[in-house]
Amino acid sequence: MTAVPVFLYHAVSNNPPRWLAPFTVSPRTFVEHLNMIADSGLRVVPLRQLVTTLLGGPPLPPRSAVLTFDDGYADFASTVAPLLAGRGLPATLYVTTGALHASGRSSGGGPFPSAVTLSWGQLRELDAAGFEIGGHTKTHPQLDTLPRTSVREEVGGCKREIEDALGHPVDSFAYPHGYSSRAVRTLVWETGWTSAAAVRGPSALSSNRDDPLRFARLMVRADTDRKRFELWARGEGAPVAPFAEGLRTRGWRAYRRARAVTGHPYRALPTDEG
Repeated sequence: MTAVPVFLYHAVSNNPPRWLAPFTVSPRTFVEHLNMIADSGLRVVPLRQLVTTLLGGPPLPPRSAVLTFDDGYADFASTVAPLLAGRGLPATLYVTTGALHASGRSSGGGPFPSAVTLSWGQLRELDAAGFEIGGHTKTHPQLDTLPRTSVREEVGGCKREIEDALGHPVDSFAYPHGYSSRAVRTLVWETGWTSAAAVRGPSALSSNRDDPLRFARLMVRADTDRKRFELWARGEGAPVAPFAEGLRTRGWRAYRRARAVTGHPYRALPTDEG
């Protein structure tokens, strides 16, 4: 297998809300990461190029990597997009539609309290600038604990809302918290998404043989040090997908489902990936 680093970021900010801080990197750190990617010889490719390979298409160029961003925080427009555009780098932004707001109205409500999120107008501008927009549900729930009808509305409703706003199809999805199951993945495919990003372990390298409906990503956190990032950029320092779901993952899902059934759901942070 050929390891493919798929980097997962949330916020890039100097002043995140306290709950988001562990999953935020500063703009200075983000620039350092982009420099390390360039220095390592990695070639950042669009996500769709990886997905095409996973679906049986042409192989990726050697030393490929992908950049992804979850949730839809406003710093993607103000900070991230200019930095990426200045280097000619592609990226995929997975948005939770319930967190987006109308232009001219305040943000910070919905599933991401006190965080400044994108407006629908900004999302259209990012789409026009060439960034791929993907879906991340409507309300950022733990999909693998929901009834089938609720999962369908979260993943299908999100798709409809984004497509209505952008005026064209979207086909890339990311599971909130990284949580999925076979049933959830089936519904994601049936709803029209052709790929879905997961978080395995909590971080793993993807590969040219990964599962397109749960491809692995490397979650970049505030405590991700330079040495670890350099290892990831070399295709090292993390397991390489695909690999079987572990007993711990299955047990954690069973625990969360049991709590949901009894009316005492596990309260995951919006950025609590696993």
